[in-house]
Amino acid sequence: MTIQTVILAAGMGSRLGRSLPKPLTQLGDGRSIMQQQHDNIRAAFGRDARITAVVGYRAETIVEAFPSADYVYNDRYDQTNTSKSLLRALSATGKAGVLWMNGDVVFDPRVLGRAIALIEQQQSFVTVNTSKVSDEEVKYTVDAGGHIDALSKTVVGGIGEAVGINYISAADKRAFVRHLHRVDDQDYFERGLELAIAEDGLKLRPLDISDLYAVEVDFAEDLERANLFV
Repeated sequence: MTIQTVILAAGMGSRLGRSLPKPLTQLGDGRSIMQQQHDNIRAAFGRDARITAVVGYRAETIVEAFPSADYVYNDRYDQTNTSKSLLRALSATGKAGVLWMNGDVVFDPRVLGRAIALIEQQQSFVTVNTSKVSDEEVKYTVDAGGHIDALSKTVVGGIGEAVGINYISAADKRAFVRHLHRVDDQDYFERGLELAIAEDGLKLRPLDISDLYAVEVDFAEDLERANLFV
């Protein structure tokens, strides 16, 4: 399977308190977070999978670590959020569907294996964890048909959390890109998905991976938890 994948790695990651970009943080098994992501992508989709990283803060350190990847540079990484980094990547990947992930997510390799069926069906999705719902995380609710109808940190009555690994199909990509252009610089990409749902009828499936590990590394305690799995 030849698939377009994107890793959002432009941010400074200041909350973790490290000088290198957060995706280069070393895990307990000796790999970096981004190396684990590359390995998981290759394991699921083979050597032909195209990996594009959006870089900004200390971009050269990521390029040197992964010279064979493709790169998009967000020169406003210190002024914009994930919506604008993802917009740059989607604009650089043509009309094809795209699987993307936040550059600080350490996750079970089986997550992407579980996603293959939906990708083959060209079904847009957001991976979710229904085992916990924290106030500070991106939460979601679903409509009567089981599709996501609200997706943000301010969702009330959320039934789970978004994990940070997502797919937009070729058919849905154009509308999503249009809304990413519209949203504010400080919005997360989830705002673009919400607008596409509300205004274009985007059918976005929640892909439940609650039985698998996925840790978004923001703080030192998150890194400790991720290292319990790798």
